[in-house]
Amino acid sequence: MIKKFLAAFTLALAVGSAFAGVDINSANSDALRGIKGIGPAKAKAILDEREAHGPFKDAAELSKRVKGMGGKTVDRLQAEGLTIGPATKVASAGASPPAATGKPAGAGVVVKK
Repeated sequence: MIKKFLAAFTLALAVGSAFAGVDINSANSDALRGIKGIGPAKAKAILDEREAHGPFKDAAELSKRVKGMGGKTVDRLQAEGLTIGPATKVASAGASPPAATGKPAGAGVVVKK
């Protein structure tokens, strides 16, 4: 009975992780290689380009900057779980999200000198 439960639990984790997206702007080599269609050489090319010229803004920029990644390849990789979007800072573990203040997002504090 316990073996069946563990097998079901392991299967559920595997299926759940298969649908988790991999952000190209924050992923390491191992995470990129977890996407079907990205091997060690392609992961290295992506990381080298990202390090040299900054994060990727969208799929068109990815296909333009990384040799061998045309539009169809990028579309297929996105279907496999690769996400491409604006670069975001990675929050530290345990950090809580900002509290809702009821103010618009752009409302800041003005300091007069």
